Amino acid sequence: MDLNALRLFVDIVDAGNLSAAARKLKMTRANVSYRLKALEEELGVQLLRRTTRHVEPTPVGAGLYEHGRNILGEVAAANALISNMGKSLQGHVRLSVPTGLGHSLLSPLLVRFKQRYPDITLDVVFDNRVHNLVSEDVEVALRIISTPPDSVVATEIGAVDWIVCAAPAYLAGHPAPQALAGLQAHAIVCASPVGQKLKASGSRAGGNDDEVREQVVLEPTLSSENFAFLKEAVLAGLGVGIFPIYAIGGELDSGALVPLLSDYRISVFGSKLYMLTMPNRYQTLATRYLLNFLKTELQAVWPRLHR
Repeated sequence: MDLNALRLFVDIVDAGNLSAAARKLKMTRANVSYRLKALEEELGVQLLRRTTRHVEPTPVGAGLYEHGRNILGEVAAANALISNMGKSLQGHVRLSVPTGLGHSLLSPLLVRFKQRYPDITLDVVFDNRVHNLVSEDVEVALRIISTPPDSVVATEIGAVDWIVCAAPAYLAGHPAPQALAGLQAHAIVCASPVGQKLKASGSRAGGNDDEVREQVVLEPTLSSENFAFLKEAVLAGLGVGIFPIYAIGGELDSGALVPLLSDYRISVFGSKLYMLTMPNRYQTLATRYLLNFLKTELQAVWPRLHR
C-alpha cells in the first residue's frame, strides 16, 4: 500500500468529511474523492460510508485507520530522529490560547520557551472558541471550560476563580450588589458568548452548611474578547466587571478594583483550565517539549491565582 494513500485516508477520517480534508490538504474535493476511490479499489473493500455531511469508517476502515495512525506516527518519529541528530531541537507547533490568558499570563511563558528552544517554530493563535483541533490544524489548545469535549485528550491545569469587581468611583454612585441577582441592576462589562445569553452561576454557603446555587442571565453593556480593554473600561468606572483572577490580580491588590459578592464562588465561561490535544495524533518532539513546559510552568504558578 502506498504511504501517501494511507496518509490521505487518515487525514480524511481525522477531518470528518471530504471537503474539510481537501481544505487541509490544499486539494480539490474531486481529487480527494478520486484518490480515496482508487485506494478502495486497490484494496477491494469499502473503507468509508459517505453522507452529504460526513464520512464514517466501515469496520475494515476503522481498523486500517488505527494501524495507519500508528504507522504514520512511527514514520514521523523516525524522520524526527534523523533530522534532529546533531542539531538543536527543531519543529513546528501550532498553539491556540484564550485571548485574556494569552495576554496576561502565557505571553511571557511562550517568550521564555522560544528563548530556550530558538529553533522551534511557534504559531500562536489567540482564540476563545472550543473548536475542532483537526480542522484548525492545532496541536495544542488551552481552554477555560467546565467539561472538556470527549473528542480530545484533556490535561487539567487547575481551577479558575472568577471575580465580580468594580472601581471605587463606580461604587461611589451605585450600591454594591449583595446577591447574584443584584447584578441585573448594574451596567455589566464582560466578555459574552457568541449567539448566546451570558449566564453567571454562583454558589455560597447557606443555612445548616448547605450550599446555595444561583444563576442569573446578564446583558453586558460593554463586551469584548479583549480582557485588557474590558479591564480599562471597569477601571474607568463604566460598570461592574466579571474577570478571571489572573487578569486583575494586580488591580485587586492595589485597590484599583474592589471585589464584590465575595461570599460567592462565581463561574461564567468555565471553571477549570485544560490543555487539550487530539487522541492518536503523533506528537513531535517539539510538541511534547511544549506540552511539558506549559504544564510545569502553569501548575507552578496556578496555586497563587486564587483568593
